[in-house]
Amino acid sequence: SLQKWVLREISNFEYLMQLNTIAGRTYNDLSQYPVFPWILRDYVSETLDLTNPAVFRDLSKPIGVANERHARDVKENFEDPTGTVDKFHYGTHYSNAAGVMHYLIRTEPFTTLHIQLQSGRFDCSDRQFHSVPAAWQARMENPVDVKELIPEFFYFPEFLENQNGFDLGCLQLSNEKVGDVVLPRWARSREDFIYQHRKALESEYVSAHLHEWIDLIFGYKQRGPAAVEALNVFY
Repeated sequence: SLQKWVLREISNFEYLMQLNTIAGRTYNDLSQYPVFPWILRDYVSETLDLTNPAVFRDLSKPIGVANERHARDVKENFEDPTGTVDKFHYGTHYSNAAGVMHYLIRTEPFTTLHIQLQSGRFDCSDRQFHSVPAAWQARMENPVDVKELIPEFFYFPEFLENQNGFDLGCLQLSNEKVGDVVLPRWARSREDFIYQHRKALESEYVSAHLHEWIDLIFGYKQRGPAAVEALNVFY
């Protein structure tokens, strides 16, 4: 499949799904759920210009240092004062069960699983997935939030809609009720968001740089000196 991908006989989406499968990731295990990259950094423009490299995230860097300001802190944190565990850059992971439920909170069975995880109620509204631009902003401002995406962001518009009318509470600052997921300005609808996001995944820029992210998640930069150098060591 690598050869097919290089010859562009299969899409970036398909290739990522195959890599996830080979890596033992599956929809049947929330702790080993398929992982996909954040690929854009522009969630505010009126239109999304996929010919402009500036709208894309730097795929050569882990999401925890997508904002360069975090790189210094992440480097400094790379030590274990107790000497009992191996050193790490990030205490959380780019993919875990809570993260999958976080994104899919509006869709069963994930709603019920989320409520069980939170001891019988929804997590506080401000911590919920309520907006795509705000989720990216959190990656920019909070080096502790290192969640990558899930495949649903590229094909499943329904997860962005609060179809069941769950009471997800209100945001503290704006007192705004959490309902459907707020979309980037360039998306006219949920379907349009998925369509443009998928188009971005298959764009020329991502096709040229996707291997850099694959090295971090599935390749030689996962462990050892290459991982240390890439600021890519997880607890």
